Amino acid sequence: MNAELIAVGTEILLGDIVNTDAQVISQGLSELGIDVFYQTVVGDNPERLERVIREAADRADIIITTGGLGPTLDDLTKETLARVFGKEMELDGSSLERIRTFFDRIGREMTPNNEKQAWLPKGCTVFVNEWGTAPGCAFEANGKHVIMLPGPPRECEPMFRQCAMPYLYPLAGGCIVSRNIRVFGLGESAMESRLHDLMESMHNPTIAPYAKVSECFARVTAKADSTEAAEALLAPVVDQVAAMLGEDVYGIDVDSLEQVVGDGLRARGLTLAVAESCTGGLLSKRITDVAGCSDYYLGGVCSYSNAVKRNVLGVRAETLEQYGAVSQETAEEMAAGVAHALGSDVGVGITGIAGPGGGTDEKPTGLVYISIFFNGECNTRRTVNTFGRDRVRNQAASTALDMIRRYILSENLH
Repeated sequence: MNAELIAVGTEILLGDIVNTDAQVISQGLSELGIDVFYQTVVGDNPERLERVIREAADRADIIITTGGLGPTLDDLTKETLARVFGKEMELDGSSLERIRTFFDRIGREMTPNNEKQAWLPKGCTVFVNEWGTAPGCAFEANGKHVIMLPGPPRECEPMFRQCAMPYLYPLAGGCIVSRNIRVFGLGESAMESRLHDLMESMHNPTIAPYAKVSECFARVTAKADSTEAAEALLAPVVDQVAAMLGEDVYGIDVDSLEQVVGDGLRARGLTLAVAESCTGGLLSKRITDVAGCSDYYLGGVCSYSNAVKRNVLGVRAETLEQYGAVSQETAEEMAAGVAHALGSDVGVGITGIAGPGGGTDEKPTGLVYISIFFNGECNTRRTVNTFGRDRVRNQAASTALDMIRRYILSENLH
């Protein structure tokens, strides 16, 4: 079976919001083994929406819409789909009662137009919305399956997972399973070059390289009649790809580099403190985005001025005068200083020129020094990034995390 996704909303076309629903739904359909060949975004216009629906009905087995289920006049997804597929609309009493209960609970009056959300195609399967007011629904007509979901991601994602996927499961012919091999320190083109011959020789599973901000990943995907069969196909290929990419692999099916580092620090009973200059607290932010980071993260110092470097971190005045704030020597004293000041096992020092100005021939914009202090020694790296302030800062934070992974948490060091 194949599906087509239709996102309804002028705000998406205007660029006011990003259509994250499509990513969530496509990933879920892939898990079910349902192919997605087309994705369409259409504004809140009934004529254009009807045209898009009719085109989808000509080429897809399953049509999934997001958005246009609200109480306002321009929310016309249900009505348009019902008209295209010859369905009558009827008031669903259970949905209306849930909407009334919702407004009672939040202490607000339910306006008459909210009743519109409880009108659904006759005979449809109702998807209860536990995260908002608009119910979703599904029906079959003319050999096609139609699913309607609300647009807000906080409602769409859980409803798709908990309502739509179980509805679709009996329709799925086989399944697709993917494993993501996450890489830092190797560019997309270099990764593709290493894997090129293997990629060309593989048909099931397949291997595809992808680039993200400051890192890459290789996705290995297998299609089979069952999840177990797909995983059996995947296992040897995933091992082979990971071996070919070597120490640049920081995890398989992991959330993030900061998650891997945090788990490693926790497992080894190590604590961490960071001193940041050009990254301005970005590394601390990424570390503390991970739930449970208080197990290993003691704190950080955002040391933009030389006075803070001297008075809080203990960077020597002679170091700053002789080598400058952006130098290997300063980064190392920042790393050791924050570890001593906060009493941590591991200290990180980052100093650099994020730009867009401030660079010189000797110290260009994008130059960053990153130092990791552990067991009385510093491991320091010099990087230069020319892709703008945000990339400089993100790359520096990621590099610091990767250095901890490689030089402190690496299994061959324990």
